[in-house]
Amino acid sequence: MSAFSPHNVDFDAVYQGKPVAEGAGVAFGLAPWDIGEPQPAVVELERDGRFHGEVLDVGCGLGENAAFLAARGHRVTGVDGSATGLEEAARRARARGVEVAFVCSDATSLAELGDRRFDSALDSALYHCLDDDQRQRYAAALHRVTVPGGRLTLMCFADLDEGVRFPMAVSQENLHANLGTHWDIEEIRRGSYTTSLTVDAFASLGTQSMTDLGFGIDPERARCDDQGRVLGPVWQVRATRRA
Repeated sequence: MSAFSPHNVDFDAVYQGKPVAEGAGVAFGLAPWDIGEPQPAVVELERDGRFHGEVLDVGCGLGENAAFLAARGHRVTGVDGSATGLEEAARRARARGVEVAFVCSDATSLAELGDRRFDSALDSALYHCLDDDQRQRYAAALHRVTVPGGRLTLMCFADLDEGVRFPMAVSQENLHANLGTHWDIEEIRRGSYTTSLTVDAFASLGTQSMTDLGFGIDPERARCDDQGRVLGPVWQVRATRRA
């Protein structure tokens, strides 16, 4: 079994520059999703008017998306299960001069949100970190904390062959099976997720070590942005809360 499974990844350790899981031989130094800015896809979605009212960024990590949305005038709450990540997220938000409420909570229950309700929810690369039982509970928890007709925008690693393979990639069928009980899926489209990894970084971490973690890359086919950062395939989901 890959060391990079949903059950044994230590996200606090990743943020601290330590190996991603006990027994894993790779420590990234910089988390693969820490690009020091919001995901470009989130920027585009905001420009398209996807977010409104009270916004929940679930699995907010280091808070770059949350801080961006707050800077754009949205009322944002970021939720994550990593205390280390949230501490850094709060620091970055203060440095940017924006106000974001950060809450430490298990995404499969969101119990710490109490009776709060949100108009929009963003999941930028959390869903694939859960197993199917957790995904069902996650979909229900999101349903509970959103208003009728609330919007969910979700990006997860996709089971597509575009020169880069991410661990824990999921299918469109999986999304329908686990989200469909509580959410009306309007659209699933191909998208790109910007990582902090370059092709050279993949090589320096060791081919076998990265394979053991579930990563793969074909340098001839991998897509990169203008800064050389590897772009991975994701499904971009738009859904509406079922009443």
